Parts: sequence; C-alpha cells; structure tokens
Amino acid sequence: LAEAVRLEGLVGGGVSLHAKHVLVRVDFNVPVDKKDGHITDDTRVRAALPTINFLRDHGAKTILASHFGRPKGKVNDAMRMAPVAARLGELMGSSVPALTDCIGPEVESHLSSMNSGDVVMLENVRFHPEEERNDPAFAAQLAKMASIYVNDAFGTAHRAHASTEGVAHHVEHKVCGYLMEKELRYLGSAVDAPKRPLAAVIGGAKVSTKITVIESLLDKCDVVVLGGGMIFTFFKAQGLPVGASLVEDDFLDMAKALMAKAEEKGVKLLLPSDVVAAASFAADAEHRTVPSGAIPDGWLGLDIGPDATAAFGEELRACSTVVWNGPMGVFEWDKFSHGTVGVARTLAEVTSAGGCSIIGGGDSVAAVEKAGLAESMSHISTGGGASLEMLEGKVLPGVAALDE
Repeated sequence: LAEAVRLEGLVGGGVSLHAKHVLVRVDFNVPVDKKDGHITDDTRVRAALPTINFLRDHGAKTILASHFGRPKGKVNDAMRMAPVAARLGELMGSSVPALTDCIGPEVESHLSSMNSGDVVMLENVRFHPEEERNDPAFAAQLAKMASIYVNDAFGTAHRAHASTEGVAHHVEHKVCGYLMEKELRYLGSAVDAPKRPLAAVIGGAKVSTKITVIESLLDKCDVVVLGGGMIFTFFKAQGLPVGASLVEDDFLDMAKALMAKAEEKGVKLLLPSDVVAAASFAADAEHRTVPSGAIPDGWLGLDIGPDATAAFGEELRACSTVVWNGPMGVFEWDKFSHGTVGVARTLAEVTSAGGCSIIGGGDSVAAVEKAGLAESMSHISTGGGASLEMLEGKVLPGVAALDE
C-alpha cells in the first residue's frame, strides 16, 4: 500500500506539471450547519492545501473533484460544492470557480480556457448515479481533460467509485497527494512495521461493525483494549449481568471466539473492570459507577469507569504505538465522556514520551478535539471506514489504482 508513487516523486522523475490539466480527487465532504449551510469544520479543506499549492506552484491547471453528502445520484442544491469552493478560495487568497456540473461540454469549455496555476472545483460527483457504480464511460468523461490524476482523498479510498478508482484507468500518470501519502505512511507503518509494543483501542456501539478489525488486530497487536457499547456483548458472553445495556445476541459466540483467540495468541484483550451505568439513555440520567459484573436490572452502561480508565492508561503508556478507533462511551454527553477523554489524555502522554499515537478517524477524532488534544496526537486520520479497512489489512481500491 505504501508503494504508491508520490506527487513529488512524479515531478522528481522528470514529469512536468506546467500547463497540464491535473484531476485531483479531494475529500471535501465537510460538516455543515443544517440551518444555514455554513461550514462548521474546514479541516478537510485545509488538509488538501499542501497538494493544491504544490500543483499551483508548478503551473498545473488543477481540477478538483469531490462528493458532498449523500445526494443518491440526483442534483441536490443543499449539497453543491460552491460553499466549499468559496472557503477554499478564502484559504488560498484567490478565487476558485465552482462549476455547475462535473462532466459535459460546458465543463470542458471552462477547463480548456484555464491558465497555468488556476484551480477549479467540479460539481458534486455524486449528483451522477454513475459515480458510485464506477461506470467506465462516466470515469472516462471525468478524466477527459486530464493527463495526470492525483488521489488525495483517503476518506473515500476504500470505495471503488468512478472518481476514486475508475478515472485512474484513463490517465497517463496516477499518484497520491500529500494527505494520502501521510495517511499511508502512518497507518501503513502501524500495520506493517510498528514500533512495539503495539496497542489498539477499539470502541463504538456495536461489535458487529468492528469484528473483522478486532480479529485482524489480534494477529498484529500486543494489547487490544475494548470500550464503548460493544463491551456488553462480551460481558454477556462471559455470563455477566448487563442490565438494559446494548447487546448483540447474534454475536455472543463471536465474542467468545475473539476472547479465545486472544488467549491462544498471548494477546492482552482488555475489557473494563467497571462502568458508569445510567437509569436511562439521557444526558441528565441518574448514574453511578459499578463493577462490570454488577449493572443493576433496567440500567445501562454508558461509559467505562474510573478504575478501567486508569488500568487502560497504565497498559497504554507502556506501549510505543497506539491506534485508536471508537469512543469509550457516549462522550457527547459530559457525564459519560470521562472514559473517552481519559484515553485521549493517555495517548497524548504516549506521544510526549516519544511514542506514536494514531487516531483512526470517525468519532475518535471528534472525541480528541472535544478533549482539546488534537495537536498532541502523532496522526489524526481523515477516513474512518478507510482507516479501519487498512488496519484490517485490506487493499484500498483508491490506492491500488495508483502507479507503483
């Protein structure tokens, strides 16, 4: 995975970017305010700047392609790329025209009139149903004006869509941008050649969504820490009372199998010794800390407890590399955020001690930001699903399509 040709390497190899049309797949699927549509977090736009600026500095005619939201193959005015193009223009200090489509004669006419150093934003590629079907004819139209393709959208690299995989078959050179390169370097090293001991912290509500990654990590890690709603399926599999906590009964045997595999491989699979239980699923619910095997009838676990947080911290501080995906509880509610914030603080300590901390996208990113510790992590991934699949050891279609 880490063998994809880099943008810088392409230029270093003698390929000129000057006056060339370069199609760049970015991930500008940014969060917006539902009331007025303004961008609430421009992290993904800022993350693409190194690649865009490199292309501008080398005189390329940069064509940006992205999806935004889930328009389901139809034009949706609330999901147009214009606001993102406007924000990008502010960050760059120059105008970025937002086109009203991503293919067709009008688009081609605009692209043919571009000057060296210009940047344009194509319309939302998912307005066309052919995008998610990876339709070859649609991919060919997207790539029609370009001789070089740059994939800088790690967050969609696990999707074999027209703009992430299909277009690569219609250009002379296909390389990864700076953001993609950074993702592959950190996540690739964590999977293939980590500094040990290697730990993974896996949270989230359901074990069903994380089974394959847990199974894979048991083959790679020295320590695997589990938190979030999924722990109650493991507790029930051990015969412990779980009250009204979230349990996936269909996965009890799988939970048993994972615990057996960890024991067989000599991997420490850690479950919390105590939890914060609540009388109801509400931010202001009556709550108390109880041992993991003593959740009262009708109550439900919404966070790991202080003893578990301390024990997990002790184990993780002894590790050189820690990968984290998924919160320890309902961290959006302050009363049930302490376990998640505690893990974030521990990872910050791992970093400051010279270790490597990798936040694997999704809710873990929001949790680290809520704790005010984003700057204290070695790497924060921009792709939840893509980072999970990479940790599983899967080949990402958007990366496999690039030059090696």
